[in-house]
Amino acid sequence: MRLLVCAPLAVEARAVRHGLPVGPPEALVIRTGLGTRRAPYLHGCDAMAVTGFGGALDATLRPGDVLVATEVWFGDRRLPCAAPETLACELARLGVRAQTGPLITTGHLVRERERRRLARTGARAVDMEAGPLVAAADGRPVTVVRAIVDTPGRPLLSPAAVTGGLAARRTLRRIGPALVNWAKAVHLTAAASSEKGGP
Repeated sequence: MRLLVCAPLAVEARAVRHGLPVGPPEALVIRTGLGTRRAPYLHGCDAMAVTGFGGALDATLRPGDVLVATEVWFGDRRLPCAAPETLACELARLGVRAQTGPLITTGHLVRERERRRLARTGARAVDMEAGPLVAAADGRPVTVVRAIVDTPGRPLLSPAAVTGGLAARRTLRRIGPALVNWAKAVHLTAAASSEKGGP
């Protein structure tokens, strides 16, 4: 089982790498860069996780909480994510506050007026990078995990965003084992399905 973990920013990649189990690497963490134009070439992995910071559209999400995407809305596409409840349960075992729901990728920084508009779509959080990465997964199991920095009551361009960013970074440092367990679970599920469908 080879898990590729994609993080847009160096600080996000370092945080996730810090939390991965010691020993033979079970996951490769790569920094993908900002924006929607730098989706990596994903050959050689069995499953993929897109991790990093995100902004809440739903007021029940707090800084440091995690949204595990059920699907990613990217333009007019609805891109499903694999086993979100499995990952949410793994995160809960680590003491991470995790919720599930749709994530929307915009490719740009969302200000408050747009945040209110996007919230009316039913999406629960927003980011700038996940959409093209998930689209590039090419049938591999993929998950998206966003640690919340800013919320409707604590916008990104405010002093409160500093503490939100620190809380989100602490969360990213804890999620590594849950990502590995999720990847193992989806790999086993895929293997079992293959056996049932075989001769």
